[in-house]
Amino acid sequence: MAGMTTTTTTTTTAPRSGAAAARKKRMIGLGIESTAHTFSCAIMEKTGYDRGRILSDVRHIYRPDDGEGIHPREASRHHVEYAPEVLAQCLAESKTSVADIDLISYAAGPGLGPCLRVGAVVARSLASFHGIPIYPVNHAIGHIELGKLLTGAKNPLVLLVSGGHTMLLAFLDRQWRVFGETLDITLGQLLDQFGRALGLASPCGRIIEEMAQQQSNDRQPGATPAGRGNGTGESYGGGVDGVDDGSSGGKSTKRTVRHRQQQQLVPPRYVPLPYTVKGNDVSFSGLLSAAKSAAKSDKYSACFSLQETAFAMIGEAVERALSFTGKRELMVVGGVAANKRLSAMLSEVCRRHSCRFFVVPLKYAGDCGSQICWTGLLESNVKSGAAMSDTFVTQSWRLDTVRVEY
Repeated sequence: MAGMTTTTTTTTTAPRSGAAAARKKRMIGLGIESTAHTFSCAIMEKTGYDRGRILSDVRHIYRPDDGEGIHPREASRHHVEYAPEVLAQCLAESKTSVADIDLISYAAGPGLGPCLRVGAVVARSLASFHGIPIYPVNHAIGHIELGKLLTGAKNPLVLLVSGGHTMLLAFLDRQWRVFGETLDITLGQLLDQFGRALGLASPCGRIIEEMAQQQSNDRQPGATPAGRGNGTGESYGGGVDGVDDGSSGGKSTKRTVRHRQQQQLVPPRYVPLPYTVKGNDVSFSGLLSAAKSAAKSDKYSACFSLQETAFAMIGEAVERALSFTGKRELMVVGGVAANKRLSAMLSEVCRRHSCRFFVVPLKYAGDCGSQICWTGLLESNVKSGAAMSDTFVTQSWRLDTVRVEY
């Protein structure tokens, strides 16, 4: 079988030999992600021991109402509803069938229990009916392994920042070791909880990033945008909507233009917020409370200040970890890795330490089936699939408890 260049196809329901599958150099895997708001399926092809390519990655995201967070029961119902559609589209885009799949991997944790169970049930159903080896995968390790595949990083210090994690990690003796983490809420939770306080829809990170860069003429308390009056009954424009009504010989229009020139858009200003770094760990709860208060007078400046403060805290911890570990690579993975301001600050840290900087591509920064699929394919290099009785889920499955043997 080692010399074969095509995938094995079988329609029998008897379990396939996991050991035989592990010896194959070219394999097709199906990965299922369902830890939180995203249900995703991905098909990947492993073309070598640690080489592969993504054939398809399809996702459907549960969207709560504006200002609300993820409700586990509602999110799980969303996953149940869209699972067949996502799986069918994934297979169609990759031009494969279930008979072409050599293994199935699913996110076994950490995550929201009801959501995790949906992915596990889908994976178990397919694996048992078609006799395909099954691999439970740690979701956080999936972020790291897919990041290494897509960026080419070899031995990086890893910054994992998402809704479920804020960790600094380095690989040692077959395990990922933690060199710093959050003491309370994660960076993703900080952004989402702050965004919900502003009435934004989860996930809120992208909108906060945009607001932090947005210029406005409504920066100071009491300032009023053009066209809305200034609290004295006087309009910012003469006549109707600032158009000369002919009664002032054109003076009204001139006043309007002059006033608008004076109403220059200004960038957000920095508001001092709590900055809490303890050793190499960070704490965001105090920052969240202070940012909510600051947003009452200027939400744009609050967004800007929240990002600057939180990212500076992360940058300090990263810089200290780079000095301690001596790593020459930094890789950022997880949903918050998509934030350009965070990348800019961390790239400056890497420049000072003569360190190569890697960030996972935007398309795969968030939760996706590819991260689960690729980790399962890597595990197939060294072990057979799990017994069906061991295909459980663990809501609080820390990645530093997992032995990485591949």
